[in-house]
Amino acid sequence: MNKSSMIEFILAGLTDRTELFIPLFIVFLNVYITTVVGNVGIITLSLVDRHLHKPMYLFLSNLSFVDLMYSSSVTPKMLRDFLSHAKAISFVGCALQMYVFVSFATIECLILGLMAYDRYVAICSPLLYSVRMNIILCLRLLAAAYLEGFLTALIHTVSVFCLHFCRSNIIDHFFCDIPPLFKLSCSDISINLIVLVVLGGLSTVGCLILILVSYTYIVLAILRIRSSKGRYKAFKTCISHMTAVTIFYGTVLFMYFRPSSSYALQQDRVASVFYSILIPMLNPLIYTLRNEEFRKALKDFVRGLRCKSF
Repeated sequence: MNKSSMIEFILAGLTDRTELFIPLFIVFLNVYITTVVGNVGIITLSLVDRHLHKPMYLFLSNLSFVDLMYSSSVTPKMLRDFLSHAKAISFVGCALQMYVFVSFATIECLILGLMAYDRYVAICSPLLYSVRMNIILCLRLLAAAYLEGFLTALIHTVSVFCLHFCRSNIIDHFFCDIPPLFKLSCSDISINLIVLVVLGGLSTVGCLILILVSYTYIVLAILRIRSSKGRYKAFKTCISHMTAVTIFYGTVLFMYFRPSSSYALQQDRVASVFYSILIPMLNPLIYTLRNEEFRKALKDFVRGLRCKSF
């Protein structure tokens, strides 16, 4: 069986224990609803509240859009598979799912890097912040992030789906990800592995370096602040981003940048659930619970809706 004759793949799913299908469907349906509500809420508030028309919230609203997109590329199909005996996905559908997922996962890495740079400028050069982080520059940076994400995903998708799949059409995963598809190929994947490492390094590791360098300067700047209140206030503006970065990059680096000999199917599935389904739900909570400006905007929005209803 090769790529020219392949019609569809079969997704093994999250588990083969049928008694868990309904409980897992309920759990992940609630997770997905929370993801949609939380991220759409952030996007809506960032658009309608003029107090949130700042670079920080421009990046945050785009992060929410990206979370929503790459979660939606995986979760609805997984939910349907819990209720269906046929877990098939077409060859084209599998390629499209991979393209969308890799695109927005890559864009997420880049936006997290841009948000770190934004915090660096805000804390280390506060007097020049409005000049250095003007709206035109922010939009250009975001456009570059989306373009790189779409091009990176296109290269990955084309390189993977040009392989010959002759071993099986059963993907030991719950969505079309790169490593599980490598296991089905009888082609030489050495070039694909190089592409994965090089492009992954440019986006994931490159942005991680940007984040680490930015936070090194941020920490040094915070330590120079004399008052403990001032240090706490500066640190508070970064804690949400630092939490999101730690969770996202920790999971991604575990998944894609470890020796192939250490791959374990169950570990991969758990890690994939975390970064593809749970992180998009957690990000709105991480960024809003400790953000007073955002909580105030939410209260004003709800108050406005109540006033209109009477």
